[in-house]
Amino acid sequence: MTVDRDRIAELRQREQEHFVATHPRSRALAEQAGASLLGGVPMNWMRRWPGPFPVFAAEASGATVVDVDGHTYVDLCLGDTGAMTGHSPAATVAAVQAQAARGITTMLPTADAAWVGEELARRFGLPLWQIAMTATDANRFALRLARHATGRPKVLVFNYCYHGSVDESLAVLKRGRVRASSGNVGPQVDPSATTEVVEFNDVAALEAALATGEVAAVLAEPALTNIGIVHPEPGYHDALRRLTRDTGTLLIIDETHTICVGPGGATAADGLEPDLFTIGKPIGGGIPVAAFGMTHDVAARVAGEVTYSDDSDISGVGGTLSGNALALAAVRATLGQVLTAEAYDHTIPLAQRWADGVAGVIDAHGLPWHVHRLGCRAEYWFCPPPRNGGEAAAAVDHELDALLHLFALNRGILLTPFHNMALMCPATTEADVDRHTEVFAQAVAELIR
Repeated sequence: MTVDRDRIAELRQREQEHFVATHPRSRALAEQAGASLLGGVPMNWMRRWPGPFPVFAAEASGATVVDVDGHTYVDLCLGDTGAMTGHSPAATVAAVQAQAARGITTMLPTADAAWVGEELARRFGLPLWQIAMTATDANRFALRLARHATGRPKVLVFNYCYHGSVDESLAVLKRGRVRASSGNVGPQVDPSATTEVVEFNDVAALEAALATGEVAAVLAEPALTNIGIVHPEPGYHDALRRLTRDTGTLLIIDETHTICVGPGGATAADGLEPDLFTIGKPIGGGIPVAAFGMTHDVAARVAGEVTYSDDSDISGVGGTLSGNALALAAVRATLGQVLTAEAYDHTIPLAQRWADGVAGVIDAHGLPWHVHRLGCRAEYWFCPPPRNGGEAAAAVDHELDALLHLFALNRGILLTPFHNMALMCPATTEADVDRHTEVFAQAVAELIR
């Protein structure tokens, strides 16, 4: 069954008119902000929300957001994983309030630092850690360490991956050649000079790219997430680990999104064995913080320059606010009391309930759409299941995305604006999930009537 494009346009126009009529305060703030903020928002991607202007938030708590016009939303976006803990979890708020009164940043470690290092090692299996401000920073630093440790110039990433605003990862395959990804603003060099790109799940292409001996590291998520959830095929991670070891290439696993799988991410759940590991977003409960870990072998190859050199402050690894006291207090509280095994026992079944609800609507209408779930994260596609980033990107339908997102928003549901992802937090309820199923069913019924 195909979806009528005129019907999409008709419904989208109706939903936009309703949105404008019911969000006057957000519209006024957007117009005011437009005089001083580029695009009227503090960060450019905030324009990606559906509607002609973004909703302005007034407050958020748990799984709920309230906007300046007084509308309450079930939040299934959760800061695109940044608020996977729920908004302002009580334990994290209390720890942040207490630490803020004692000092926010001093360039000195606190007692929380030792606890955080031990907990990261326990959860993810790598013995040695450093703290950064964002996952982008953690990935940039890990890539620097990999190039230093191996003496090799290049990085390998997967087509349509996402690892933050890391220059080397903003590259895709176009007609078999490495090119800057669309939206890559002002790349400092041709990405083909720094990066190899292969399709996820393509072992032969991976083997050929690593055979050159030029690749310092493979930077990989356990499953693709930002182009939609693409699972690894059976045996793929075993092949990835074998080929990287055979070619002397370091393996960096980025679990910033895939921490949704469980307390130790896919690394613990699937027994992955990375040389370096990166994570950001949710580990601070909303406070900006990230971490990167490494094996003893990698540490031995880089510690002289990175840790003990008189020039370590200008090594390209670090940042004045990295490892600040406030961030470490937030991580200790979040990992110790919020992102616990018990929390996942609650959120993962909710994601399955969400996926089952969406799949039921799809099946009832005979649509060739599909749902994937990864831990407490789930997502729907307007196509059969893609096996790599290229197939996923080719299936993106921006007009249909925009309609369904705006339809949901107008009925009190926030979905991630960049794709059709829903995330569950410890405060999410079955009623929240069922409300989404109800709204999704209404949208599809109106779309194909």
